[in-house]
Amino acid sequence: MQLRGIIPPVVTPMTPEQGVDLDGLRRHIDWMLSHKVHGIFVLGTTGEFYGLDEAEKQAITAAAVAHCKGRSPVFVGTGAETTREVVRLTRMAEKEGASGVSVITPYFIKPTQPELIDHFKRVAESTKLPVVLYNNPATCGGVSIEPDTCAKLARVPNIVGIKDSSGDLQNTIEILRNTPRETFSVLNGRDTLILAALQNGAQGAIPASCNIAPELCVGIYEAFDKGDIEAAKSYQSRLHPVRMAMSLGTGNGAIKEALALLGRSCGPNRSPIAPLARPRAMRHRRRRNRPGSSMGSGSALRGS
Repeated sequence: MQLRGIIPPVVTPMTPEQGVDLDGLRRHIDWMLSHKVHGIFVLGTTGEFYGLDEAEKQAITAAAVAHCKGRSPVFVGTGAETTREVVRLTRMAEKEGASGVSVITPYFIKPTQPELIDHFKRVAESTKLPVVLYNNPATCGGVSIEPDTCAKLARVPNIVGIKDSSGDLQNTIEILRNTPRETFSVLNGRDTLILAALQNGAQGAIPASCNIAPELCVGIYEAFDKGDIEAAKSYQSRLHPVRMAMSLGTGNGAIKEALALLGRSCGPNRSPIAPLARPRAMRHRRRRNRPGSSMGSGSALRGS
């Protein structure tokens, strides 16, 4: 499998009581696919994998695979703290018909590079599915999959790529230099660097901001693929503030807040992530715009 394009790590919609909303997931997937994304990725960091139990993960995987019905490949995040749990989740994803799995580094124990190699090899050996490494040192205690480690893992037949969310373009370039382009894909995971990564040889991106602005993320890739660098730069420039605004909340809090403002609510995040605190002026404005008030229905806010 040759990974390429824009593959959004979709949010996991929740009910007001913070239960998994599978109908909401199906609607959100349809919206992503309507913007011509190149794949769907469930149970990533953006999908709150860390806050879901195994039964919920299986239900989400099954729903996504069945709903896509061959319209799109479906990748599943099966990362966990121990190799045994990752193997178990990966086998579940394979049984449910996933196209591949993404495995983040263990995020609490701070494994060494030899331990990471053993971990990822054992996971790959447990499945026939393509395995994508996931490098995110900011959420994994500073542990990074080093370029030399990545080069060794790229020799494993079904380890087919990496999502590099280090935010370090030099690290991405070193991974590109040390891995075979024909059999191993490097996908960018820092949304502000999509174009820069593509220009240095990356094959695509797994951008969280695609949940909010899919037309910009897909636009960067498609324009670059056509050789229209100026258009790609324009899309990247417009995406930049969207991605920076995502840092306003804890974890994925700002993504779901943005979706609600766009009229595409996917519910709350699972606790302890709380809704964003709103400026006093906005809270006052929303109270005044409640139905039945003298200020009308609140359409001005929805259109802002």
